[in-house]
Amino acid sequence: MNLAEYKDVYVFAEQRDGKIQNVALELLGKARELADANNEKVVAMLLGKGIKDKAQTLIEHGADKVLVVDHDLLEHYLTEPYTEAITQIIKEQKPSIMLLGATTIGRDLGPRVSARNVTGLTADATKLEISDDEAHEFRMTRPAFGGNLMATILCKNNRPQMSTVRPGVMQKMAADPSRKGEVVDYAVQFDEKKIARVKLVKTVKEEKTVTDIAAAKILVSGGRGVGNKDGFAKLEALAQELGGEVSSSRAMVDAGVMPQSRQVGQTGKTVRPALYMACGISGAIQHLAGMEESELIIAINKDKFAPIFSVADLGIVGDLHKIVPMLTERLKSMQK
Repeated sequence: MNLAEYKDVYVFAEQRDGKIQNVALELLGKARELADANNEKVVAMLLGKGIKDKAQTLIEHGADKVLVVDHDLLEHYLTEPYTEAITQIIKEQKPSIMLLGATTIGRDLGPRVSARNVTGLTADATKLEISDDEAHEFRMTRPAFGGNLMATILCKNNRPQMSTVRPGVMQKMAADPSRKGEVVDYAVQFDEKKIARVKLVKTVKEEKTVTDIAAAKILVSGGRGVGNKDGFAKLEALAQELGGEVSSSRAMVDAGVMPQSRQVGQTGKTVRPALYMACGISGAIQHLAGMEESELIIAINKDKFAPIFSVADLGIVGDLHKIVPMLTERLKSMQK
């Protein structure tokens, strides 16, 4: 493999039902930074059916070029046709770096593409950077050993250098409608025999009745110190006064008190709200990985030595079961 032939940063622009997913825009923001460090281009791969009109959105968020693969077989996500399409792009275009969102689709697609192209894949990276030395190495950092240390991974001998990143970890660029870019209709040849092995029979969509915590601007989050559902009822009352949502640490999910969709942390969701209130959360590194980029962090904990205070902007040492209701009542009185 002649590594010199490989260049540019490619992003899998995930779309569902014709809607570009936020994680794709977040990855374009990081790709822009990586490409600029190497004086390269950002190329978005947009796969689907009737989705060419979404290409401009990708350009506005940092892409220099958008490869649009429009085909009936790509209307709904299936592993094999999407893998075939991206593998052909890789073999023909030779990208140096490829980024995918660590979504249900990205986590299915990434490993298959990396295996098909005999290269490595760093899953759930929390930091991506180009080294500032002469080597200009692509460094991918992720939690390892249960989040107890951070591992920086290099892929020196194979291309593309691939990584998945969870939604909310990277920041997207502000849309710039004046940005210009190239939109290319990219033709792909599919092996019908391989694709015929799996067919989509029916799509069943989950009805979402609550706000996704990753999109919430204010989160009141509870840990082991909250104790039970009665404790979380106090957090619900506070969140209602603040106009926010309730989330939790893994301990409360494992205990069956909160659903997994409300979990913040390394094995839950990465959030970046304007306000994150950590109530009864000790602050294990696995939890911090999912919320430490919040704009304002307020921690309430009995233990003044709790690690959560090391990342908090404001810390309150005391019993959350007394403090949270007091805060709720104070907010109510201010609104009268």
